Amino acid sequence: MSQLTENPFASTHSLDRNPFDDPAAPSTDFAADARAAQLAQRERDLERREQELNQRAEQIRTHGSNNWPFFFPLILHSIQDEIPADSRPLVTRLYQLWLVLLGTLIINAIACLFLLLAGTSDGGKDFGASMGYIFVIGALSFLLWYRPIYNGYMKEQALYYYLYFFFGGFHLLFSIYMIIGIPSTGSAGLIQTIQMFARGSLAAAILGLIATIGWIVQGLGNAFYYRQIWSHHTAAGHTVDKARAELASHGAKAYFSRN
Repeated sequence: MSQLTENPFASTHSLDRNPFDDPAAPSTDFAADARAAQLAQRERDLERREQELNQRAEQIRTHGSNNWPFFFPLILHSIQDEIPADSRPLVTRLYQLWLVLLGTLIINAIACLFLLLAGTSDGGKDFGASMGYIFVIGALSFLLWYRPIYNGYMKEQALYYYLYFFFGGFHLLFSIYMIIGIPSTGSAGLIQTIQMFARGSLAAAILGLIATIGWIVQGLGNAFYYRQIWSHHTAAGHTVDKARAELASHGAKAYFSRN
């Protein structure tokens, strides 16, 4: 009977609701979960930053502001903080080339050890000289051409550029000398590598080849940036007279100061 009294034209759909009403609010549970995840991430970031600050404070307490080399900090080296933004890529590449040089010196010494084991007549001289190169060339290259150009871009003073050009030029000549690989000179370069391939000493030959490639890569890279730095130095108006005036004004202590 109730079915007979119902309106046959009544809709079973919710058409009475205003279609222009705002949609229902999203679940509060989802919003709470997102908020909790955000807070947890922020807490982790704060803990990480606190740990970094503590490590930095401990380093400053022990070594002052110095941070290089990492195993026994002696100097401050921070391209990000000390080099102008437009010069950072170039200085970073120079530092990477210095690292390639250091790696090449180590591989070269290992190759010379294999030359000695292969029975070459000058193997002892080569190995002894190559070991000396690791410490002497590694340190002098950093102090005499990389550090001056680092200071040059940091302070934009002519004296540092001329130091770089002088010692950087010598380094380019030394790289050519090491590429050649004359026996008894401490280089496992081309001549030594070819001789080892001819004798069938593959381990010494392959290591010599890797060392030769290292010398070529860092040599060409340094030559490329040497030219770029020369152009920058010329455009900046640096002169020998300016360099002399800076040396007379600041003296050798300017090499170690941050001003």
